[in-house]
Amino acid sequence: MSHVLEEPRPARSSTAHVNTLPKADAAAVAAAQEAARRREHHEHVTRNGLSWVVLVWFGVIHLGALAAPWYFTKTGLILLIVLHWLTGSIGVCMGYHRLLTHSGFTTYPIVRYFLAWIGTLAGEGTCLYWVANHRKHHALSDRVGDPHSPHDGSWWSHMSWMFPHVSREDMKELYDRWVPDIKDDRGLQFLEKTFLLSHFLFGGMIFAIGYLFGGMELAMSVLIWGVFLRLALVLHSTWAVNSASHIWGYRNYETNDDSRNNWWVALITYGEGWHNNHHAYPRMARHGHRWWEIDMTFGAVRLLQALGLAWDVVDHQHKKKS
Repeated sequence: MSHVLEEPRPARSSTAHVNTLPKADAAAVAAAQEAARRREHHEHVTRNGLSWVVLVWFGVIHLGALAAPWYFTKTGLILLIVLHWLTGSIGVCMGYHRLLTHSGFTTYPIVRYFLAWIGTLAGEGTCLYWVANHRKHHALSDRVGDPHSPHDGSWWSHMSWMFPHVSREDMKELYDRWVPDIKDDRGLQFLEKTFLLSHFLFGGMIFAIGYLFGGMELAMSVLIWGVFLRLALVLHSTWAVNSASHIWGYRNYETNDDSRNNWWVALITYGEGWHNNHHAYPRMARHGHRWWEIDMTFGAVRLLQALGLAWDVVDHQHKKKS
């Protein structure tokens, strides 16, 4: 069953009138109406002001990342590379995205929760919130209501869309609408409630191990490079899918949005940058559809399959349901 649910399109009572206008005038009227709907939607999203928790969270991450040049060690660099792949590819791309959002494959509950926990450590928000917004994005891609479309501004699509405060009522509505199949899962609810705690415990563990083997110098290096800088790089690489992959690149398929295949985004996101392919066939666990479209995350899915830890892998094209 597809989990990408369609949001009703807004009624356009003036369509008949627009069709009687000259083509250029009709296009101008339609553009004005679209802009008005986007302004109304933006005012609705931002009506509760900014989320200071989110702003402080991202601010601390980026300030910590700025200290990286003063704490460089080879160990810190290696840890950054390994954890960038683990949290970005295995956690977010495989766990949050291809498994929990689109059901591109099936696995055991313990593996499912482990992947969701690793995704939590990417710092992009809780599993339920991430999945809900991504399903909403697919249903409304580049239309009014898309959480992060470049039509609302390139910086908005990249990161600013996460800054407005979301009330409890809006959060409940978001979850009820877009993640009804997983919102009551006790394991995912536990990860939801322990999001910040997981990061503090993980950071403390990294620091303690570094201190044990190399004193304060190594402890600070692995903390800055393995936690702060790694989080900043994972965040911006993933956010580039929302922004750059809807602006630059080529298209293998005609879709009803602006999704693009972008090679450099695919490189830094382990295959997520083949975004037009993904929007054409959302359930496919394989995002690279041509021989040169390397998809490291799908390689990891194949490895799980070979080990007997994944099955029902969607690796061929199913037409997207409307």
